[in-house]
Amino acid sequence: MSNNDLKRAEAVADEQMVKNAVGEDFDELVEPPELEAERDHKLWKDVRSGIREIYDPEIPVNIYELGLIYLVDFKDREDGKSDVYVKMTLTSPGCPVAQEMPGWVQAAILPIEGVGDVDVEIIWDPTWTPAMMAETAKMQLNMFT
Repeated sequence: MSNNDLKRAEAVADEQMVKNAVGEDFDELVEPPELEAERDHKLWKDVRSGIREIYDPEIPVNIYELGLIYLVDFKDREDGKSDVYVKMTLTSPGCPVAQEMPGWVQAAILPIEGVGDVDVEIIWDPTWTPAMMAETAKMQLNMFT
């Protein structure tokens, strides 16, 4: 591999570079196409922000934009809090952080004001593919289609 090939392989865009390329209002590009979520729930934006802080250790993109989150469901309780249920996957069954990732997601959501219990389930169907990534993730990884 030549030095130019290596430089091209290492070139990734960070969030600020994506904002510069597509403008400040890029929320639509951040949304993974396969995600099911109650986007009108009062806690949705905070939960999404928490999940977006978790990065895959092998890919420099957050797990939300990678499309690893399949479902975010809320169940409102009588005490005013909401339980959160997350279905997610990993990029591969051999992921080195398979045991830790659900705990990371839970730890990102639990401190949010108004959250009750958090349950995170790893599922393998459907199998994750790069097509499940948000447009911003594809841009960050130089995967232009």
